Amino acid sequence: MQVCEIINVGTELLLGEILNTNAQFLCRELAAMGISVQRVNTVGDNPQRLREDFMLALGRSDIVILTGGLGPTQDDLTKEVVAEALGLLLQEDAKQMQCIEDFFRVRCQPCVQSNRKQAMVPQGCTVLYNENGTAPGIYIETLQAPPHAGELARDCATEGATKIVVLLPGPPRELQHMFANMLAPMLQQCSDGVIVSHHLRTMGIGEGRMAELCDSFLSSTNPTVAPYAKEGEAYLRISAAAATQAQAEDMCDCTIKKLQHVLGNYAYSVDKPLEQVVLELLHAQHKTLAIAESCTGGSICKRLTDLPGASQVFGWGFITYANEAKQNLLNVSCETISRFGAVSAECAQEMALGALVRSGASLALAVTGMASPADDTDKPAGLIFLHATDGSQHKSLKLETGRSDRAYNRSVATKHALDLVRQLMI
Repeated sequence: MQVCEIINVGTELLLGEILNTNAQFLCRELAAMGISVQRVNTVGDNPQRLREDFMLALGRSDIVILTGGLGPTQDDLTKEVVAEALGLLLQEDAKQMQCIEDFFRVRCQPCVQSNRKQAMVPQGCTVLYNENGTAPGIYIETLQAPPHAGELARDCATEGATKIVVLLPGPPRELQHMFANMLAPMLQQCSDGVIVSHHLRTMGIGEGRMAELCDSFLSSTNPTVAPYAKEGEAYLRISAAAATQAQAEDMCDCTIKKLQHVLGNYAYSVDKPLEQVVLELLHAQHKTLAIAESCTGGSICKRLTDLPGASQVFGWGFITYANEAKQNLLNVSCETISRFGAVSAECAQEMALGALVRSGASLALAVTGMASPADDTDKPAGLIFLHATDGSQHKSLKLETGRSDRAYNRSVATKHALDLVRQLMI
């Protein structure tokens, strides 16, 4: 299996000014091609540090991919540093120069001298022409340490080893298009297999307990099984390496079925998000859903309506933040609010029943809670009550997150609310 290392170039990445989505994209795409990414590094716009990191990467990996630093300004030095380290001269590519001139002409903008820097490419490289910008990508097949590449390169070298060096532009729109349409077919020829990964997603069980139940699978080497946690849910990543896609899929499928047997109803899907599972159940059972939200402020409705086909099974959403809204729209009684409070199991149940009657839907879901601390109550932040019903069956849940993080509490409540609807239908 080919070993790859990624170097993301840009001081703005180290300062946290922009999110490094390029690394996530490349790791995912390369893994699917059967290329193992073993390191991802970020380096600022410093030529000495970039050269050192590049030569170390070249010494231990078959493929080195660098992103960013290909622009027209003085701090865009990736191409220059790599060419110097490999002992390659830069020369103007006539086609790229024409592309740059055309780019500015159609925009009625002058092509200033600094832009011509981007037409300079390392001698003997394959140019990956940029259809969405002015910085071309570069593909180089090279001996790891040519005689004139410098002492550091020779120290890291395995004599005679052929390596692949790729330079990609930093803007994600440009990088992703170039990778998919130009680079991927070239790299696929280097791969002797594929890696397939799937996520077995769970709700209602913590990462620790999930890992305990699946302990015997976690030491497996192919497929590998690894536990992870997100806000309010946990999942297992199952990855298999094989010669073909079909073989890897079969290996994953066999392990997933065994894990599903162990986890039972905690496992709600393979790869699909919870809202998609709920919508598919509603469609399959020809049922409709109404939702009444207080502390989540509409986030449950949004999760569902982000997906196509939601309108066929979801038509009513009530945002009832105020007590008066709960009373007027959902028929929650004044006595319930006075006796138990708006944040209570009793209120959640009346909200759900009110939504069911008002909408005429098959099922109704309600949530009320404390997303963050409030001065007018002694109830703690993170206390949330949920209720789902079809009029005869009832599912209720009390959450106590112990956190004052408003966004976190809303996110966790939203996921558990959707899972409560799922449980009502299985």
